Amino acid sequence: MNRLAGVTSPYLLQHADNPVDWWPWGSEAFEEAERRDVPVLLSVGYSACHWCHVMAHESFEDETVAAYLNAHFVPVKVDREERPDVDAVYMEAVQAATGHGGWPMTVFLTADAEPFYFGTYFPPEARHGSPSFQQVLEGVVAAWTDRREEVAEVAGRIVADLAGRSLVHGGDGVPGEQETAQALLGLTREYDEQHGGFGGAPKFPPSMAVEFLLRHYARTGSEGALQMAADTCSAMARGGIYDQLGGGFARYSVDREWVVPHFEKMLYDNALLCRVYAHLWRTTGSDEARRIALETADFMVLELRTAEGGFASALDADSEDADGRHVEGAYYVWTPAQLREVLGEDDAAFAAAYFGVTEEGTFEEGSSVLRLPGDTGPVDAARVADVRARLLAAREERPRPGRDDKVVAAWNGLAIAALAETGAYFDRPDLVERATEAADLLVRVHLGEVARLTRTSKDGRAGDNAGVLEDYGDVAEGFLALAAVTGEGAWLEFAGFLLDIVLEQFTGEGGQLYDTAHDAEQLIRRPQDPTDSATPSGWTAAAGALLSYAAYTGSEAHRTAAEGALGVVKALGPRVPRFVGWGLAVAEALLDGPREVAVAGPVGGELHRTALLGRAPGAVVAAGEGPGAGAEFPLLVDRPQVGGEPTAYVCRHFVCDAPTTDAGELAAKLGG
Repeated sequence: MNRLAGVTSPYLLQHADNPVDWWPWGSEAFEEAERRDVPVLLSVGYSACHWCHVMAHESFEDETVAAYLNAHFVPVKVDREERPDVDAVYMEAVQAATGHGGWPMTVFLTADAEPFYFGTYFPPEARHGSPSFQQVLEGVVAAWTDRREEVAEVAGRIVADLAGRSLVHGGDGVPGEQETAQALLGLTREYDEQHGGFGGAPKFPPSMAVEFLLRHYARTGSEGALQMAADTCSAMARGGIYDQLGGGFARYSVDREWVVPHFEKMLYDNALLCRVYAHLWRTTGSDEARRIALETADFMVLELRTAEGGFASALDADSEDADGRHVEGAYYVWTPAQLREVLGEDDAAFAAAYFGVTEEGTFEEGSSVLRLPGDTGPVDAARVADVRARLLAAREERPRPGRDDKVVAAWNGLAIAALAETGAYFDRPDLVERATEAADLLVRVHLGEVARLTRTSKDGRAGDNAGVLEDYGDVAEGFLALAAVTGEGAWLEFAGFLLDIVLEQFTGEGGQLYDTAHDAEQLIRRPQDPTDSATPSGWTAAAGALLSYAAYTGSEAHRTAAEGALGVVKALGPRVPRFVGWGLAVAEALLDGPREVAVAGPVGGELHRTALLGRAPGAVVAAGEGPGAGAEFPLLVDRPQVGGEPTAYVCRHFVCDAPTTDAGELAAKLGG
């Protein structure tokens, strides 16, 4: 066992038995490098990363490579999901130097943590123009030994370049009609009309861009925006990126047609997509959107929920196949022979046509990813359900993919929002309960006694790493959604507590936000990224939560902070709309108000449900009755019932409509 034994990260624990003498990230490792006068090898990955596993098996489990590494370097292993700040800083350097990035990320550092040589995956033997890992190690040692001044010069130049990349401010003013219209035009140019989604292969689920499109449609009536959103969601739902048997989405599609996924399943993708499909159903009433939202919610609860009530980070892409080999996708793919073995000849032929399983296969070695090619004509729904159930039962007998059991605060915040809203929309109180239990865990374990968010936990034990901006923004977002659904003002109070920390610890001059707190560990550069990638950036997540909280409470400080943060969306939205989708969705809420809905009536009653189903972008909802309701939600203060009946009040921009007791009238006020 090396120094990784006893850590909470499942990814680091996967390397605890390596012959490499790994150190966790920390000052001790760099002090050791200084003492020995050797460089640091920084290796960054995550538990569900396929190529991280490949490089570990090829190189880090190799005794000869390990001996060389241990003799000439201080090897440091980092879980990017536990330390997104470390990952962000060095990934920016890798991308600047090489033009691309990815994981595993391999960076060589001085004892002052300054990078001087970069890469991602290195093979055990030189191939395809890439040197072998051993050649890289030997080359770095030679440079360190014979050209130390050159190494120091390169490292200094890189650090200076990174320091010069800081954003001075968020931008000038807030995004308006012009910027959102230009963003829509930009998405239209990149839209794949044939297959849905944006850009080419590999194609990622554009959940945040779809959220923007739905909100833009709700505010402006743009049919083009709705069509792109609906067609993209339908294409993904029918593709191999969606698990047609067990529900839930894979990380991305390797092709533009959504046929073959990269099979890892991440909590954040499924939380974001569950919410998007629920919102699509709210907009269109689509039966397919309803089914996908519920199946994805059930997948998260069944496959990712931990014993403590939180949600695990991911399922691996790899698992054992029938021959005992650890390969990607083995749990999910099928051959015609495997279908016949489970279903018999007739049903196997039916299933092959329905799910697109061919003799030549759509994946590797004649296997196919299940999808719905849509060319089978009308089908017997009962027969489909029976075949699906039998295939799922047979799949349950296969070796399962590994699960990364750590609970990440930000991603659980996304799951809380998705499950709370999905449960409310579709009368599934069990989903609301699961959301509440996850929120309880975050308060109990991740806030604990320190009154600051911890990034991760495992088995009910908090990790050692401080929460970053996305943790505060996404957890606040989840708490606000839970407050709207349950009518429990405590969640609004917890959200406010977190957002006050954002104002105090993460906010700079002119509305700019930082990914780490003012008192966080100082890296070679303070990370600051406003662009949305696989998840909302901390910057845009915080902006959305700040805006909603201001609408709930009337807090001018939170509204001002939200508007200051949205300046960057004004700058980026028209230029790179795919990479600031959540920021654009928040901009739509700002343009619409957002509307403030106070329901003086029972939680779960007709008016409350109508308010939750309103399509007005980013509308906030408070429900409750009795003399204590105003203490729970400021929106309910001085909101009496009219004629003793449940009554709804809708306000925005400091102006309120006449109160109504009629659900149909309320729906009309909220675009329902």
